[in-house]
Amino acid sequence: MEVATHGRDAAEDRLRAAITRGEMPPGHRMVEADLAEDLGVTRNAVRLAIDALIAEGLVERIPNRGARVRTVSVAEAIEIVECRMVLEGLLAAKAAERITDAEIDRLRTQTDAMERAVADGDLLEYSALVAQLHALIRDAARQATAGRLIERLQAQIVRHQFQLSLRPGRARLSSTELHRVVEAIAARDPRAAEAAARSHLQSVVAALAESTAH
Repeated sequence: MEVATHGRDAAEDRLRAAITRGEMPPGHRMVEADLAEDLGVTRNAVRLAIDALIAEGLVERIPNRGARVRTVSVAEAIEIVECRMVLEGLLAAKAAERITDAEIDRLRTQTDAMERAVADGDLLEYSALVAQLHALIRDAARQATAGRLIERLQAQIVRHQFQLSLRPGRARLSSTELHRVVEAIAARDPRAAEAAARSHLQSVVAALAESTAH
């Protein structure tokens, strides 16, 4: 039983990561037999992993057609970002209260790397660095429940946010906004950190809404 549970958990983690990184785009068919072979687990482990991802909203099962990565509309993506706004604000505030000097150094190193990626026009690298920054803030906040909820929400809209990062000027604006979040956390000012995090995600909502207007 323990081996079977490990196989399911391993399959779930790897499939979630593949979806989050965009390796399995929206609409991608999830064939249990192929995935079991690729992941080195049983078909039952894959089936259970898919069921867990369905519960998270990452995957959907279509009658007579099997499972596929769920497509999230822009309207739903906006709702998800609005939920994240509350949670990210909480994490930024908690990080400002609990962060160590070493963690502040890591955050600033990360924003420096983000600025270099923007200057170099390397948007793939920039997107990866932003994800790492959010993870560093979650670690500094030490608020596990909010962190888990955000990870689940973020996985559903990673494609939308990557598309946003490709818009002219968007990465530079995002980098500036996130720099403000980091500096508020570094100043150990919970109120300013929460406001900066919310402001950044409000900007994301506005950009997503703008995309539906064209």
